[in-house]
Amino acid sequence: MTAKLAEMTTVEAAQAAESGTVAVIPVGAFEQHGAGLPLATDQIRAEALADAVAEALPGKVVIGPGVPVGVSPHHQAFAGTVSLRPALFAAVVREYVESLAAHGWQRFLVITGHGGNNATLGTLAQDLLRDRPDLELAWAPVTVLAKDTLAAMELSPVSGHSGEAETSQMLHVAPHLVRRDLLAPGTTTPDELDPFARLARSVSHPAVALPYDRLSPSGVLGDPRRATAEDGRAIFAEATDRVVAFIKEWLDT
Repeated sequence: MTAKLAEMTTVEAAQAAESGTVAVIPVGAFEQHGAGLPLATDQIRAEALADAVAEALPGKVVIGPGVPVGVSPHHQAFAGTVSLRPALFAAVVREYVESLAAHGWQRFLVITGHGGNNATLGTLAQDLLRDRPDLELAWAPVTVLAKDTLAAMELSPVSGHSGEAETSQMLHVAPHLVRRDLLAPGTTTPDELDPFARLARSVSHPAVALPYDRLSPSGVLGDPRRATAEDGRAIFAEATDRVVAFIKEWLDT
């Protein structure tokens, strides 16, 4: 049977909820990814990981509706970007969760392809702890799940958005959407940043939110020309393995 809730009948959905499946909600963003990657890059990657997890865990996972627009005010200077306020994004994800919970789902995993959603998802998780202690919500960003693969990659001193890792993932899951002839390096070294931006990028905390047009004129951090489908495949393999292992143990608790 399909793992996608959208392809199920209501009878099949009821059976899936009753069997204790984990409801996976892929969320992304609708924002610039430089000249070489599509605006929906983050949603595409989140959905690809959800599909891979469902394939590895047949009958254990149901993929619910996605949220293709996320929290992206830091990309607003670039054409095509659409953003939700954090409170609205949290409200949409919560409505998904509570709608599915009304039919019997109790465990939810949000897979986000966009780092800008992280803070809001953390806040939502805290709100649900207070308001719905009967539910269990986990969430994870795609790329950071593959920490070992990332550590082995040759990344630019400044890398990240639309850079080597993200472009590699797209070359693996959606190569037809990558404009290879338009891939070009963005900001690749700290010396290219102004002093405050350089400070903000040099530490994890204190954390600072900066607009991406201040970090890179093209919106790209790193050199996507160095991306390979092989690296993308490795990132997804490690990310899938980590999520699958988590869900298996989660279902045993």
